[in-house]
Amino acid sequence: MRKSLLYLLAGTALSALGFSAASAADLPQAPPPAPIIAAPIFTWTGFYAGVNAGWGWRDDNRQAVVLGGAVPGTLFFPGNGDGGFTGGGQIGYNYQIGSFVIGVETDIQWADTDQAEDVAFVPFGAGTFVPGSFDNDLSDWFGTVRARAGVAFDRVLIYATGGLAYTDDNTGWVAGAGVEWALPVNWFGSSAVTFGLEGLWISVDSDDDNFERSVGTFTPAGGGPAVELFSPVGQDNENEFFVARAKLNFKFGTY
Repeated sequence: MRKSLLYLLAGTALSALGFSAASAADLPQAPPPAPIIAAPIFTWTGFYAGVNAGWGWRDDNRQAVVLGGAVPGTLFFPGNGDGGFTGGGQIGYNYQIGSFVIGVETDIQWADTDQAEDVAFVPFGAGTFVPGSFDNDLSDWFGTVRARAGVAFDRVLIYATGGLAYTDDNTGWVAGAGVEWALPVNWFGSSAVTFGLEGLWISVDSDDDNFERSVGTFTPAGGGPAVELFSPVGQDNENEFFVARAKLNFKFGTY
């Protein structure tokens, strides 16, 4: 009797276990977890092109000149601190190594700096000087070819830059610094859009170093015809600009 009861209990337990397993198999299964996709890591490596606009301040360091000849005296050229709009475009390439970014950039700029100026003349004798409209002959455009080196903090790049500056027929140097930020947008099929602020100091020779320019006329007090005065040939003169500008770049090739 006892054995029969044990067999009955064991059979019941096995039947219940089998039914539970079959019921569990019929229950809906939870979906597998979605794969984890890592977000792309931003890199400054790649080609870019863009536009810029800003303001330029001019510093003309032309020195006073003592004239001899028929009308001896001293020419004084005004110091220039005027400014004007600048704008243009740039292209370049960056390469990132860890947190460091190196690259090269070239740009071409229009500059509203070509203005006329009056020259003062103090004669060694009495007379009247009438200044002409002396064109300082500053070019209305310039370009640069620069190396860039900086440190990236994810989407922010702080850099220094320097290299060659040039105008229509003169060359000089350029140095500066800037900061650039990669915006969280994607325009025109670019893999990134960056916005930056940059300051450049540019120094080039003046265009009029190798030939004379009329600066006005002088009429002696004792009478006689007016004598035209010229700035001397070969006068050393450098024109310097400081440019502050905003830049918008479209970065291609890599994220």
